[in-house]
Parts: sequence; structure tokens; C-alpha cells
Amino acid sequence: MKKSMISTIILLTIIILMASFDLSLDGSPPIRLDPNISGKALFVCPAASNFWDPMAASFRLFDRYILMGFFFAAILLTFFWGWALYQNLLKDSFNKDAFAKPWGFTKLLFWAGIIMLFILNTPNRYRTVEVTGHPGDYVLCENTSLGAKVVPSSSVHDK
Repeated sequence: MKKSMISTIILLTIIILMASFDLSLDGSPPIRLDPNISGKALFVCPAASNFWDPMAASFRLFDRYILMGFFFAAILLTFFWGWALYQNLLKDSFNKDAFAKPWGFTKLLFWAGIIMLFILNTPNRYRTVEVTGHPGDYVLCENTSLGAKVVPSSSVHDK
């Protein structure tokens, strides 16, 4: 096995073990709840992403055009693959060199799509909530997160 694959497996194992045994790297003590309210409370933290949220909001102005460009490239990619298949069909033999450029473009388009999703959809977009009686932006968080507060689950609403 390659060293990068072994290190990836080790890191994933460490992440799984840390999540399973409630271990944290930041060292803040977890908030303990009384057993009678454990199913009726949620942990929220102030949404304090000063870099990703404004950047995603500015890119969201152009998300329609970005999506149009992405699908334009995907349609072109379909034609590239079709042309390579057609050329191999005409020659009645398999020539893998005809697929080198479409495969490279496929990898480029795939990673461009992943990066586009990360830029347009920050993690806070999916966990942002409104808390009744508490002004401001909040996100759902863990009991070990810095600034975590316990609020009744009935006062937390999707934004």
C-alpha cells in the first residue's frame, strides 16, 4: 500500500475513535445535562465565521451563472466522451489515447464541482438555526464547543 493510503486509514480510524468516545482536541470541558432534560435541549453556539459566510454570500449572487457554466462544461464533456467512443468504434479497435483528454477533463470538472459546492455552501448554511428569544445568528454545535449554550429544543427553529 502507498504511504498516503495508510496515513488516510490511520487518520480515519483516529477520527472514528475520537467521535465514538467523546474525545475533543480543544480541551474544553463538556456541558453535562440533567437526565430529565437530556432529550429536550440542544446546544447552540454563536455563528462566528467571518471568512466563509461572507465569501459564500458574495458568490451566491453569481450561483446561477456558475451553475450554467458547470453544466455547459458537463455537456461538452459528454460530447468529448462520445467522440472518443465514436472514433474507437470506427477503427474497430480500442485506443486508450483517445480517452486521455476526456478523462483528464472529467477529473478537472469533478474537482471543480466539489470546490464550487464548498464555496457556495458553507457548513454553517446547513446548521444555522434561529433561537426564539435570543437575537443573533446561531449554529447547532456539540457540548464541547467553545461558547456552547443549552437551549430548549422547542425554541430552536430552522432558518
